[in-house]
Amino acid sequence: MIREGVELLTAQIGTLPACRALGASAATIYRHRRPPPPQAEAAAAEPRPPRRSPRALSASERSAMLDQLCSERFLDASPAHVYAALLDDGIYLASERTMYRLLASQAGGAVRERRNQLRHPAYAKPELLATAPNQLWSWDISKLKGPTRQACFQLYVVLDVYSRYVVAWTVQDHESAETASALITQAASQQKIQPDTLTIHADRGATMRSKPVAYLLADLGVEKTHSRPYTSTDNPYSEAHFKTLKYRPAFPARFDSLDHARSFCRDFFAWYNDEHRHAGIGMMTPSSVHHGHAETLHDARQDVLNAAYAARPERFVRHAPTPPQLPTAAWINKPADPEDVLH
Repeated sequence: MIREGVELLTAQIGTLPACRALGASAATIYRHRRPPPPQAEAAAAEPRPPRRSPRALSASERSAMLDQLCSERFLDASPAHVYAALLDDGIYLASERTMYRLLASQAGGAVRERRNQLRHPAYAKPELLATAPNQLWSWDISKLKGPTRQACFQLYVVLDVYSRYVVAWTVQDHESAETASALITQAASQQKIQPDTLTIHADRGATMRSKPVAYLLADLGVEKTHSRPYTSTDNPYSEAHFKTLKYRPAFPARFDSLDHARSFCRDFFAWYNDEHRHAGIGMMTPSSVHHGHAETLHDARQDVLNAAYAARPERFVRHAPTPPQLPTAAWINKPADPEDVLH
């Protein structure tokens, strides 16, 4: 119908204006007026054989090149090495780029490491849950700048994930597995940890994966887990705690001495455990949650809010006020459906 309309208008205004007016393709109109001969249509329908470049390697040359690349001499060598070695032997078979193309064309692709090498294992994402204090601890070591550019002190911190309570800490002038073992032993003794009740999580530092620490945890009946390599979010509680420490207004740019660092940390951890209201635990102090006083304090807060609501209810537009909720669980890498883990 459109083609007929174009033919009618062509006599008056021309083919191209008629096509533009009716939204038709001029090429289609011209092809309809002058259809190709039958033999041309048949030739166009037949697939053309691929044209072979006169520069392409012959089948025998490809076979000779593959034999060289896969020979015992060059089995673990790159095409660049093979190319140079053959030139030293007075042999030229093909360019380096052609060697790469030839290897890539093989079944499965041969442009890869062709030796048997040790592969790093696939590190599983740790998924850890704490529903009460002393079920899951996180520990880490952070550097504190010393009086000179080369000097620094090592801050060890063991943190309860559920309550955010610092169960043990120390500052030393060097990092060692023995110091870490002594600190964990002290914390386990003070918290009266029973075998098979605690998991300790850490990153993959040398001290964290050391044999003294591993043997100690095995003797205590404590399960250990580690973060994946280069994944700081696998140890978020220790990382967040160190940020709280280093963003304190009084945190110095450098510590004058080991005693200075220990004195500052002594005051900080007393404040952090007993005075700091933590957003992750219902604005309670870590000490109150860790020692079981949080529910009493939560009820007291609710009594205060109930009295305020009874005195002036018009000030609370949407509903009666409630204090922040207490924690019920603390996760490291919470799964998509935590019910699958709990059951």
